[in-house]
Amino acid sequence: MRACLTEHPAGTLLSLYVQPRSSKNQVVGLHGDCLKLKLTSPPVGGAANKCCCDYLAKLLRLAKSDVVLVGGDKARQKRVLLRGVELREVEEILRREAGQS
Repeated sequence: MRACLTEHPAGTLLSLYVQPRSSKNQVVGLHGDCLKLKLTSPPVGGAANKCCCDYLAKLLRLAKSDVVLVGGDKARQKRVLLRGVELREVEEILRREAGQS
């Protein structure tokens, strides 16, 4: 899990691989050195990006404004900054969530 996380002065960077148009939003596990997320929204007009950030905010109990897409706006591989949260906290939550899927 640590392969997809990087410490950042403002929080934690998370590398994602996003699969849109899924039946439900869920953390799947690792996809190479990215965390794979399945999202219900289609990849049209930024809907998947918004869904991704909203889902991560809810999952990590962060304000929506603390989850910022910093790379991969139009790609399946994305980088998200999680402001104000430490790497180990993110890792624990994501590991727990991936185990439930």
